[in-house]
Amino acid sequence: MLDRESTRQLDLIGRLVGQNPFTTERQQLEQQLLGKAYLDQGQVWHAREPRADNPNIAALARLTAELTEALRQSLLRQERTSELERWLARYRDAVLYLLYSRYEEPLLEQINAVLAGQDPPLDCFRQFVADGTHYYSLPQLPAPDERDWAHLFACFYQIRRAFEFIHRGLLGASRPMATLRASIWESIFSRDMRRYRRVLYQRMQLIPTLIIGASGTGKDLVAQAIGYSGYIPFDTARRRFVGSFVEGWLPVNLAALPATLIESELFGHRRGAFTGAVEAHCGYLEACPAHGAVFLDEIGELEPATQVKLLRALQNRAFARVGETEARPFVGRIVAATHRDLAERIVQGTFRADLFYRLRADQIETPTLAAQLAERPEDVALLVTHLLTRLLGDDRDQTLVEESLSTVRALGTDYRWPGNVRELEQCVRSVMLRGSYRPPNFAHGGADRLSAALQDCELSADELLARYVTLTYAKQGSFSAAGKALGLDRRTVAAKLDAALLERLGLGTVEPSRAN
Repeated sequence: MLDRESTRQLDLIGRLVGQNPFTTERQQLEQQLLGKAYLDQGQVWHAREPRADNPNIAALARLTAELTEALRQSLLRQERTSELERWLARYRDAVLYLLYSRYEEPLLEQINAVLAGQDPPLDCFRQFVADGTHYYSLPQLPAPDERDWAHLFACFYQIRRAFEFIHRGLLGASRPMATLRASIWESIFSRDMRRYRRVLYQRMQLIPTLIIGASGTGKDLVAQAIGYSGYIPFDTARRRFVGSFVEGWLPVNLAALPATLIESELFGHRRGAFTGAVEAHCGYLEACPAHGAVFLDEIGELEPATQVKLLRALQNRAFARVGETEARPFVGRIVAATHRDLAERIVQGTFRADLFYRLRADQIETPTLAAQLAERPEDVALLVTHLLTRLLGDDRDQTLVEESLSTVRALGTDYRWPGNVRELEQCVRSVMLRGSYRPPNFAHGGADRLSAALQDCELSADELLARYVTLTYAKQGSFSAAGKALGLDRRTVAAKLDAALLERLGLGTVEPSRAN
């Protein structure tokens, strides 16, 4: 069929088709394919300021087009080979990659149109089918029908959305951020893209996602990337997707709602179900479409009685409005987030273990800002520039960027940024208004209270150790560092630390996975 080098390249393209784009393996495949033509873009896929596209992608598209046409001509000649099925598999993978690269830009334009509140028809679908039919017009290949092309088009649209919202929404080139982006991709598509396109695309809404991490680490951005990236079928007659990814995203902050209203907001209620229910109400679960997601932010605040009803909705994919017995289907996906230690809440009896295990089949952990900057300090310039761009748009002043970076660097590498990216944003705002930033000295206040308690002999030995361990952990930023400073094993630090005190002092929360 083709020479050895072309065969090697086609095999690499086949691997590229199913690869998570946010892994180092993806970049290694690109480098192997392009050889000397490969341009190093850094360790991980991430957005840069100003926007910079990856030049390797265009080179890969050109190479794929050349290889696809060469293999097509060879197959048209009907050359006999004992490995025909293997060559056809290579050809199908190359066609997939080629078609996606050709229609990536129109799909991005559609994404931007939806974000702007528009819903234009996708007339390019006709050309998409024509291009696909051209490549599949081989005697050895069965011709896909219109439904097959519509499904493939929908998958391409989903891939483009997922890449856009993960790539643009989560900044930073540190290893923790690279791991986070790759993890979000798997939450959307699973680890097997081929299996996803065959069957999982209509099953992923059955699996809830739990996002854990300290306050200010971007859990809402992670949730939105997942919620904006659901599979949306394409209506060939209307030349439109059957729904909007924006309208299918239904976020609700449980901590901001009174406990008496949460159940009604989630599940809805019938008229007269309780005092004040003058009209029937459709809840979030009922309003959520099949391609959508309900985001339950601060799920650790959910009352036990509502936890039971949510668990049943997840188990049975059905629920009833408040005051009704009629079962209504829940067809969307649940994405939940919390900065609380749910395992500790289970011990305290305020969170149900069965709901916890139901939620954590798919779990994502957001890294702290301190963890990002410890691994890659230069990310702070990227983040500061992005925050100022978001605040000022095109009026961003480079001198303000430099002033903000100077202020941040003056705090030193030991500063732990307890408020994470949210605190960094307030730092930038403070520099813009006052030319400086004074971080809150929570740890000092905690030390003062500890000193006063010592003078008054108010603490037992265990309480004294717990408070001192907690303040040391807040200063050092990790169990290992605190253990080294205290001369204790990291597990002893984790066991003695007072998580409630840590949170009251505004020094963050203990991330569950770090206690192991």
